[in-house]
Amino acid sequence: MPALAVTAAEMVATGKGILAADESVGTMSSRLENAGVEPTADNRAAYRALLLTTPDLSDGVSGVIYCDETLRQRLPDGRPFVEATVQSGLLPGIKVDMGTKPLAGADDETVTEGLDGLRDRLAEYATMGARFAKWRAVIRIDEGKPTHQAIRANAHALARYAALCQEAGIVPIVEPEVLMDGAHSLDRCAVVTSVVLLEVMGELRDSGVELDGIVLKPNMVLPGQDCPDGASSGDIAAATLQALSTVVPADVAGIAFLSGGQGSVLATERLAALRRLDAPWPLTFSFGRALVDDALAAWRGDSERVGDGQAALAHRVRCNSAALSGGYSALLERETVSR
Repeated sequence: MPALAVTAAEMVATGKGILAADESVGTMSSRLENAGVEPTADNRAAYRALLLTTPDLSDGVSGVIYCDETLRQRLPDGRPFVEATVQSGLLPGIKVDMGTKPLAGADDETVTEGLDGLRDRLAEYATMGARFAKWRAVIRIDEGKPTHQAIRANAHALARYAALCQEAGIVPIVEPEVLMDGAHSLDRCAVVTSVVLLEVMGELRDSGVELDGIVLKPNMVLPGQDCPDGASSGDIAAATLQALSTVVPADVAGIAFLSGGQGSVLATERLAALRRLDAPWPLTFSFGRALVDDALAAWRGDSERVGDGQAALAHRVRCNSAALSGGYSALLERETVSR
């Protein structure tokens, strides 16, 4: 099996997900401030060190995505983050996109930028020890949106990024996120998600990307957060799997769902519902806030509360790992919290 396919398979290993700790400096600083923590580089590093050094993290996590700042920082004991990640039995990853910008000629739609100089940046990240990368495209549902222009522009950028990653020997996480913002229905999200994924798959094929050497990170199919009609976890799982199955080839290495602003327990419940269905690819999670928000709230920048933050992270990892193995329940949530 080619090296990229081996790494991709490790990323979606049975019972394990991917921890997204790759917030930009601005976003992470804002979250620290909201938690009452001074938003300094040292505190950003301390927070991510708390996550990485959580005992037995590798039992339920295969890899950690960092931003550029973190990949260049060190833990309090002096070890570089990449080295400490590998020593913890985890794969180090790196976010390489530069965020969204207004799409020229479009009305209130965006395209993700960062392709300029990406080949050289990927070569450096590979030398530093990064094994995989991430690029996030953002698609918004609204009246008349998304347009084909926005879908095509973002799919093309994702494919160019993925091809450059594989050229550098790095597995690309391909993340086309249809946002849950708005009042759209579950059915509308399903249609848009399928159309977006169809365009992405076509661009990946045209760019010569090896599908067994990528991990797809899509949204779950959800009604908009302002939609008056709710949906059960079972309905969401069925709609999500249907949307993916119609367009995503079976040779994709795995699907790692993003949480996309869902509450931590809801995201886990919906992941568990998805895993109860038959799928042609390994299904797992690549959660950010749905894994780490409780840890940040428990820590609050206090060195004496590192253990509390790590316990909160371990709680969510155990629950999501159980969701992947079929052992998740509300009782498990209560038992885990009480430990």
